[in-house]
Amino acid sequence: MNPMSSSLPPLPPVTIDAIELVRVDVPLVRAFRTSFGTQTSRDIMLVRVAAQGLDGWGECVTPLAPIYSEEFTDGAALVLRDHLVPRLLADGREVAAEDVGTRLAGFHGHRMAKAALELAILDAQLQAAQLPLARHLDAEVSRVPVGVSVGIPDGGIGELIDQVAGYLDDGYLRIKAKVEPGFDAQPMEALREHFGQQLRLQVDANAAYDPDDPDHLTALDRLDQLGMVMIEQPFAADRLRDHARQARRWSTPVCLDESIHDAVRARDAIESGAAAIVNIKVGRVGGILESVRVRDVCRERGVPVWCGGMLESGVGRAVNVALSALAGFRFPGDTSASDRYWAEDLTEPFVLEDGHLAVPTAPGIGRTPRPEMLAGSRREHVAG
Repeated sequence: MNPMSSSLPPLPPVTIDAIELVRVDVPLVRAFRTSFGTQTSRDIMLVRVAAQGLDGWGECVTPLAPIYSEEFTDGAALVLRDHLVPRLLADGREVAAEDVGTRLAGFHGHRMAKAALELAILDAQLQAAQLPLARHLDAEVSRVPVGVSVGIPDGGIGELIDQVAGYLDDGYLRIKAKVEPGFDAQPMEALREHFGQQLRLQVDANAAYDPDDPDHLTALDRLDQLGMVMIEQPFAADRLRDHARQARRWSTPVCLDESIHDAVRARDAIESGAAAIVNIKVGRVGGILESVRVRDVCRERGVPVWCGGMLESGVGRAVNVALSALAGFRFPGDTSASDRYWAEDLTEPFVLEDGHLAVPTAPGIGRTPRPEMLAGSRREHVAG
C-alpha cells in the first residue's frame, strides 16, 4: 500500500450484496493504431457493485493483451474473481473505497483491476451520500478543456493531416499524435508546416524508442525542434535515468505516463529530473484515490498534470472528466467526446461544446450504463 495519505474526506461505507463482472464488445468508429498495435473494437469490462439497493459501476481499462503493461482483460477478470473480491469481503461486507487499498495490499500489481473495484464501491458510496464525484474531489470547474489522441494512420501523412483538420474543426483544443520509429519526425514536421505554430501539438511514443539507438535519438531530436507542448514517454517505463538525461538536452518538456504507477514513483520521477509533466491515468495508478495522491505530489513540486485516456466508455470517461476538473490539471486531457470513439456509448454520451466537456453533476460518478447497451453482455457473478 502507498504510504502517502489521501487528501479526500472519508465517506460512510456501504454494505455489499453482490459483485458482478459485465463484459460487452463495442466497435470503435475508427481503427486506433499506436506503437503497441491496432484496435478496431474494445472488450469493455465493468465491475458492478450492488449495495443497499444501489448499483455502483467501475470500468476496468485493461486491453485484451498485455501490451500497455502486464495487465489484460482476461487476467483482470480472473484476479478479481479468484483473489481480489474474496479477500476484500473476507473482513466483512461493509466496505469503503479506501478498503480496496488496505485489504488488498498483499496482492502485487493488478492496479487496473483494483481501480475498477475501488471506483464501483466509491460510486455506490457517493450515490448513498447523494454526492457527485466532482464535488467529493473538490473540483474547481464545471467543464474541462479537451484534447484528442490521434492514432498512426494507415494512409500516412496525408490521412494524418486530414484527421487533425477534422478534429480541429470539431473544436478540440490540443492534438496528441502517436509516433513510433519510422513514423515520427517527418509527419510531425508536416503537421507544423500545414497548421503552423498555433497548433497545440504533442507526441506520445508509448515507450517505443531505445535510448541507446542513435537513429531513435536523432528522430527525437528532430521532434524537439518543433515547439511542441510535450514529448510523452519516449522510453521504457523503467528508464528514468535515460528520460532525465534527454530531458536536460531537450527544450520540449518530457511527460511520463507508463513510468508513473503511484505517487512514490511520481515523486521519484520529478526529483530525478525525468518528468516535467505527469499524465495521470486512473487505472494505471490503481484508482481515483491514488490519482489524487499523484496530483498532490506533483502540485507540491510545481509540476503540472493532465488526465490520459484508455479508450474508456462513458463509465470511465465520467471519472476522467471529474478528475480533470481538479486544481493542478493544466493541460487538456485525452477525455474526448463519446463520438470520438463510439457510434453509441454505453452511457449517456459526453458531447463536445466549444472544446470542453461538462463535468457530471449527478450523485456518484454521474453516468450509468444504459440497459439496452448491456443487453448482449456477458455477466459473471463473483460475489453475492
